[in-house]
Amino acid sequence: EALLVADGYLRKLQLELTDTLTDFAKYCQEHDLTWFLISGSALGALRHGGFIPWDDDLDVGMLRSDYERFLECAARDYPEEYVVESPESNDHMAAMFAKVSRRGTRFVTQETIEAGYDQGIFLDVIPLDRLAPEGRERRSQLRNARFWMMVSYLYHAKSVNVPHSGLLGSVERIACSLAHVVIHAALNQKIILRNYARSTLVGSDWTNDEWCFLTSRFDLFFPSDILIPPSVARFENHVFPVPANPERYLELMYGNWRELPPVEKRHVHAPLRIEFSDGDIWEDASRKG
Repeated sequence: EALLVADGYLRKLQLELTDTLTDFAKYCQEHDLTWFLISGSALGALRHGGFIPWDDDLDVGMLRSDYERFLECAARDYPEEYVVESPESNDHMAAMFAKVSRRGTRFVTQETIEAGYDQGIFLDVIPLDRLAPEGRERRSQLRNARFWMMVSYLYHAKSVNVPHSGLLGSVERIACSLAHVVIHAALNQKIILRNYARSTLVGSDWTNDEWCFLTSRFDLFFPSDILIPPSVARFENHVFPVPANPERYLELMYGNWRELPPVEKRHVHAPLRIEFSDGDIWEDASRKG
């Protein structure tokens, strides 16, 4: 086994993810699927022309109809060197979105170990859902999605990120561990998915033209003209789709997105072990033994 140096995995990971994204883009073009870079990947494209230097993942977005069609198509004919998984197809996935990963790779975290999820080096494919009209119906939609998303994470792992540090953070972690035991005994994946889906099923009388990441950000609402039709931006010497109005999209996501965050806020996913497609391996030496 070839072990990479401790500080040398990030760029190698970014390049492997770029290959995955290139193949994903080709597949979507062949199947007439609309998608665009989102979150930190869109930010990286506009601010850095590629990955944010300390970023270790890739996020793409699709409106719900394209997302569902992508899963249907991928189940039939996605390139064999990749695995396309969603919480509907893999009971060990906590997040309510799909992942595309190359076969023979691994991206191991404490959370994936506890969930029993054999996660590869992944590209996140995240749906945007239509919001109900403002008022009680929308509040109910957002409250339901937030609750069942939290339940899903606690069902799959006891080690989840908590909002505080110190003593309060310790109490929160203990509470999460206890909640994990109770939820895992009382529920299963099908029940969680069925209840979460109440937020994503679009009513026939909904005419509201706003979209939201019901998988994570329940406070951000995007009109269609900010998202589609996609524009394009350079990313790692390629040209990929980004939201229709990427500057406005990033303002809503991050505020002053052109300004670099302080060093202490530059986070990665804290992997324990990464196995690359060429056989190279990286491990977090600080967590051994």
